[in-house]
Amino acid sequence: MSSIRVFILGSLAERGEMHGHQLRLLGEEEHIHMWTDFTVGGIYGALKRLAADDLIETVRTERVGNRPERQVYAITPAGRTTLASMIRTTLTEFSLRPDPFDLALTRLDAAAVDALPQILATRRHAIAATIAAKQAKYERAAPHLTVAERHTMAHHQFRLRAELDWTDSLIADLPAIVQDEKSRKDS
Repeated sequence: MSSIRVFILGSLAERGEMHGHQLRLLGEEEHIHMWTDFTVGGIYGALKRLAADDLIETVRTERVGNRPERQVYAITPAGRTTLASMIRTTLTEFSLRPDPFDLALTRLDAAAVDALPQILATRRHAIAATIAAKQAKYERAAPHLTVAERHTMAHHQFRLRAELDWTDSLIADLPAIVQDEKSRKDS
């Protein structure tokens, strides 16, 4: 599922015809960078791809003053069908992407084993700082969010806290991990 496609198609379906800059402003207003996997800068390229796939179409070109021309887009019937399918699929399927950290943890060399306590302390600090920063942003944005958007933000915070809890359990088991890694490297 492409989050940026859902955002663009959903915005056009809900709000009607828009040009890229309007979609960008909407994304900024909705703070999409805080709860999606794309930034507003990716909207323009995605518009071209959606148009090439006939999911949106250019309905007119506008020019205001000396500004560049802007293409105004509308969702096509195929775009509406695709949007409905993407939303249903995304809401019913669970997705948990593998974390590259897990692979790195299973491929430690001797130097990494010795540095593991500091590495994990740094990682834990980064996760805790991310939680605090995201919570502060969430609190600023909360008055402007819909109920569904508030749940989305809370979902992100729950996942971050789970990562912090797991990291704490890993740190607690660090002596056993280091001993196991060193004994395997020595044999």
